[in-house]
Amino acid sequence: MKTGILTALGIAMLSCGSIAAQTAVDAYSLTPVQLRGTARFVGMGGAFTSLGGDISSMTQNPAGLGLYRSSDIGLTFDISMRSYKAQTNFQTDKRTETRAYFDSFGYVGVANLGGALRSIQWGLGYSRLASFDRRISGYARPTSTSLTNYIALFTDGISSDKILDADGNDPYASGEDWLSILGYNSFMINNTVDDTQYAGLYQNGTTGDALFDVRERGYVDEYNIDIAGNVSDVVFWGFGVGIVSSHMTRESNYSESMAGALVYDRADDKLKNGNAGFNLYNYQSVSGSGANLKFGVIVRPIEMLRIGAAIHTPTWLHLSHSGFGEVAYNYTPDGTEDTNSDGVGTPDYDYRSRLNTPWRFMVGISTVIGSKAIISLDYERVAYNDMTLKQERYDDYYGYTSDFEDNTYANDDVKKMFRAANIIRVGAEYRILPSLSVRLGYNWQGSAVKSTAYDGGMEIPTNGTNPAFTFNNDTHNICVGLGYRYRSWYIDAAFQHTIQNGRYNAYTPFPKFDGSGMNTTPSAKLTNTYNNIVISTGFRF
Repeated sequence: MKTGILTALGIAMLSCGSIAAQTAVDAYSLTPVQLRGTARFVGMGGAFTSLGGDISSMTQNPAGLGLYRSSDIGLTFDISMRSYKAQTNFQTDKRTETRAYFDSFGYVGVANLGGALRSIQWGLGYSRLASFDRRISGYARPTSTSLTNYIALFTDGISSDKILDADGNDPYASGEDWLSILGYNSFMINNTVDDTQYAGLYQNGTTGDALFDVRERGYVDEYNIDIAGNVSDVVFWGFGVGIVSSHMTRESNYSESMAGALVYDRADDKLKNGNAGFNLYNYQSVSGSGANLKFGVIVRPIEMLRIGAAIHTPTWLHLSHSGFGEVAYNYTPDGTEDTNSDGVGTPDYDYRSRLNTPWRFMVGISTVIGSKAIISLDYERVAYNDMTLKQERYDDYYGYTSDFEDNTYANDDVKKMFRAANIIRVGAEYRILPSLSVRLGYNWQGSAVKSTAYDGGMEIPTNGTNPAFTFNNDTHNICVGLGYRYRSWYIDAAFQHTIQNGRYNAYTPFPKFDGSGMNTTPSAKLTNTYNNIVISTGFRF
């Protein structure tokens, strides 16, 4: 874990830590808000905070169940055609894939009562809240620095005896940074004037390029138990419990190839000019479960107007992390055929953490125009800057214990790097025939990343031996849909076009040695495009 701190002058960096700590970037990557739900919900851009009457109300505003007059059972599938584009300073790489998902299943029951409390509703459901499937690949040429120089910078001051992987010495149990250890034992960094000073491979006159390939897979699933009520057909209330299960894996390769690099000559035990190449592979997995609460209300002061609001508590997640890192390397000093070529790797790591995801607050207003049309508008605020992380408590005698304590560094980084994200949802529905409706929706989600972090103006700490990170910018969803009703049976379809922009960095920007600013590290402008076909069907009875 790199927990660097830039000084006020921006020219010094400290790094410390062990493998067993989650970072702010990890928390961010596990907490996306995506437009997913029934086809009617998606077709109207998810603008259902004040509308209700849909199975997806269980994941948004549980008060929406209070508008049900009869029971409902339904399920949803979708087919996602995905395009991933990464544009570097040299070329544009594009990847495509098609995936199918089972998105949701739900049941809503209704008990009609007499008096002011007209009815009680309850709901049981399963929903896929987010998919982590993504591919990022690119080629940067030329490079103006090297990952190895970044590693050397935060390794300075650490004795090489502590990070040398040799008989009788396990550096991975020393408490030193694992990327420092992996870099030193793969000759990515080498001692210079003494055993506490290090140099990377890149120097004046070095030319090089970089390749990267990242594959992410995973999901966030939620199981809902909701209860709602209808008071005099004017006030509709609801609350729910969400049981969350999440899993994410990330496999990444990052390679550099350099000429005129500063490489270690084993024969002479010296640093010399030469050719250098390495590939850093990382496998990371995180799984977890947790729970959240949702509270909501919808008020219908007149027949054609509805006003709604809902609050989601954080999901209190218990997470398990595992993974490892490997480096394959090849160095050839000038004037010799003695190639230093091999591979080294870290032990498997396994640790636990706690994460409180962002609070979510939403309000909505809608109008129902007779039996023909609906227009709805939502606003939501997602408090990414209030995420909190806890790490396993370390005892000098017992090692890591079953207790958890605040991850102070990561929680401070959350405040520095993230802000609350705003979401706007607009939806409309028009009934062209008694049994046939058309729908239109738009959903915009603003970035949660502060511009200083997004634009490379600060160091971004990462976990383990993977220094790369990805930030998302604004997300736009444009949706259209159809709905057909025949007696108690219904079928809905929606087409969802999503454009999400972002940035990939192979490793964090870091200060230049002369203090003239930050090094430009290999990066890519990302444009992810998703075209989803969503189908829902069910019965009301």
